[in-house]
Amino acid sequence: MENLTEMFKESSEKYGDRPAFATRDKDKNYNTITYSELFQTAEQLAMGLINEGVKAREHVGIFADNRLEWILADMAVILTGGADVPRGSDVTEHDITYIIPHSDMKVLFVQSIAVYEKVKKLKRKLPNLKKIIIMDSSEKAPKGTLSMSAVIEKGKTLLEKNRKELDNRYKKLKPSDLCTLIYTSGTTGTPKGVMLTHENLVAQLKYVPIHLHPEDRLVSILPIWHIFERTIEMLTMLAGACTYYSTIRDLRENFQIVKPTMMASAPRVWESLYNGIHGMVEKAPTIRKKLFGAAYFVSSHYNRAARFLAGKELRVSGNDTLIRLARLIPETLVLTSLFLPEKLLDAVVLKKIRMASGGALRGTISGGGALPLHVDKFFNNIGIPVLEGYGLTETAPVLAVRTFDNLVVGTIGPQVPETDIKFLDAESGEQIYPGKKGVKGELWVKGPQVMKGYYKNPKVTKTVLTNDGWFNTGDLGMVTHNDCIKLYGRTKDTIVLMSGENVEPVPIENMMNQSHYIDNCVLVGQDEKYLGALIVPSATALEKHGKTLKQIAKSESANELIKSEIKRLINAENGFKPFERVITFKILEKPFEMGDELTAKQSIKRHVVTERYQADINKMYK
Repeated sequence: MENLTEMFKESSEKYGDRPAFATRDKDKNYNTITYSELFQTAEQLAMGLINEGVKAREHVGIFADNRLEWILADMAVILTGGADVPRGSDVTEHDITYIIPHSDMKVLFVQSIAVYEKVKKLKRKLPNLKKIIIMDSSEKAPKGTLSMSAVIEKGKTLLEKNRKELDNRYKKLKPSDLCTLIYTSGTTGTPKGVMLTHENLVAQLKYVPIHLHPEDRLVSILPIWHIFERTIEMLTMLAGACTYYSTIRDLRENFQIVKPTMMASAPRVWESLYNGIHGMVEKAPTIRKKLFGAAYFVSSHYNRAARFLAGKELRVSGNDTLIRLARLIPETLVLTSLFLPEKLLDAVVLKKIRMASGGALRGTISGGGALPLHVDKFFNNIGIPVLEGYGLTETAPVLAVRTFDNLVVGTIGPQVPETDIKFLDAESGEQIYPGKKGVKGELWVKGPQVMKGYYKNPKVTKTVLTNDGWFNTGDLGMVTHNDCIKLYGRTKDTIVLMSGENVEPVPIENMMNQSHYIDNCVLVGQDEKYLGALIVPSATALEKHGKTLKQIAKSESANELIKSEIKRLINAENGFKPFERVITFKILEKPFEMGDELTAKQSIKRHVVTERYQADINKMYK
């Protein structure tokens, strides 16, 4: 397989009558499209695009969210030999006026008339944009636009007469040809256009060690225009499985309808489920609360012993041989003595909790950010394996991922096949690994999934990509003594205190987010004497202290409670050094929101947060 058109065609022929994608109608019933129908419609749309003047290697925009029309547009653009430029329906005015001209797109798919109106308002700044295609068939295409259904119908007629032009486009595609141009979310500065080729994406299909089956059912909730969700959907198509589109709002209901066997997710999804489960437990009668406590206690100790004896426990030190020998007999006794209680309590208690996800979930792939350790342990302990993966848009994205056979909690597993890694000292540039394990450094990678570069930006490309293909991820981590990768945060996120101490904020933030009273937080303190934190409180957990976040922020008792939580979590007992203590904080009066302080992947836009709350930060250190 050299390009994605081959995968589309092969899946159509191999899994013809099997369901490929499922979407809910207005009555909330799922309707499916088969693999043969999907490919046939995509070809018709591709021919329609050719008729509208789309040339090979042209860039075509797709501004829409997860829906069947998205995957059809994506496939059609690729079948024309072009490359798509995807973005969500929440695209901002800045995105529109920057991405459309910068990407050189002439044709743009939009989800709805609402998205079209955003673009229309800025049309004077978009001289190269010639045609806009409305995806939503329930809306009448405004004058001067095309409806996607009409383009498909025209393509169908043309294909029946002559498909030579479309076939020629297939044959001329090269592995090095651009497949998609994805503009980064812009957590820092101006969005950069990441150029991913057919070779990059085919490498993911070949080497990502996640094995799906035709009978698998996957729920899609992550933004499809992000490369993580897109890669998962391509892996699903390769396996002949079915993707069911959902939303976060409908997720619990769709769990019961679809009964998914696998899914891709972001850490925030599992944090939300974790908090929801604990919230229900807190409200449960005393007997049920105690029964859950007993079940989780037994399960966590049983699974800890099982991981230890299988060599799947996190090992950041190589000098622990005597300690491990001393634990051998005790952990064996734990495993054998808790075997029957664990099976009994799992059947009585934990199985019912797993039913909340439909009861058939054999695992989930978590990506798009670091999974908090307490959430990671919790779901793995209750019987829902979390395969945490890691990657960047620039690497298409998967660089490393845990598998069912190599599930070391607290790591992102080993790198995927055909991928080389090295860790360098972030300051001196000296090589740490290959060589030393258990020593932190900046992660560099090289492999067939690494991007071609940033579009029309060779200067920035050179800052992260060397001439011999090594890409600087900007992430701090190490190779553990059981040959997995553990990350500790971004080197670029590093806070340098006035004393010269370097602080990695992510581990501290993850620890603070374990508190039921804290929904989110951002560490601050660059060039200050000590660390501070901006904290979004949990309205539910602190409802006794105020009806709104504004009231909670002004509540003296709520502030004292948050203060005690920070002291409880960020201390020497939990492995934090004196300069890593959080000395001051500010409770915020509104939550962080997607598209504002958060990216679509729920990652913090640090520069946005610090700029927005600079006055509060100044007061914290006054």
